[in-house]
Amino acid sequence: MMQMVQTWWPLFIVALLLGIAVAWWVFRPSRSARVIDRDGSDVLDEGAAPASRNQALIDAPPAASPLPPVVPPGIAGTGTAVAAAVEAQRDAAEPARTEADDAPPPAPAAEPAPAGEGDDLTRIKGIGRKLDELLRSLGVTSLEQIAAWSDADIDRIDARLGRFQGRIRRDDWVEQARLLSAGDTRGYEDKFGKL
Repeated sequence: MMQMVQTWWPLFIVALLLGIAVAWWVFRPSRSARVIDRDGSDVLDEGAAPASRNQALIDAPPAASPLPPVVPPGIAGTGTAVAAAVEAQRDAAEPARTEADDAPPPAPAAEPAPAGEGDDLTRIKGIGRKLDELLRSLGVTSLEQIAAWSDADIDRIDARLGRFQGRIRRDDWVEQARLLSAGDTRGYEDKFGKL
């Protein structure tokens, strides 16, 4: 390799110089940018006047300006009338309430159970330490509770699982809990694998 470089070094230098020349020719600015005024003179020439400002934009009012609330002149001093007007504006701006909005909120879950009480929920495949803590904070402490969940219970609990949403049905917690709470280890292992 070294012998080839020693033999052909003049050719390498010529190729390098030719490459630099081609790069300069390709990347050099092909035309200069010129700013021409309306009268045809070059704005960037020495002694040219500064560019004129767009006075229309300067004089225009701001695009979005906060407007003060409109208070009719006859009630400007009365606090009750102003409060009623403000309340009327607020009511007009709020969306109409439905019967679903007036429904009582779902019953709160029982007090969170300490980690040592209840069944070992981590026996259910798909429930790890984090989910166990979350379920206990929601009042779920036993396999019998999970085995007795209805679809409404599943939806209610699932909505509160955050990033774990969908795991209840996907991992079939209810069936796992039913088999584990009944002590049917063989049935559990046949369906869900080794404990």
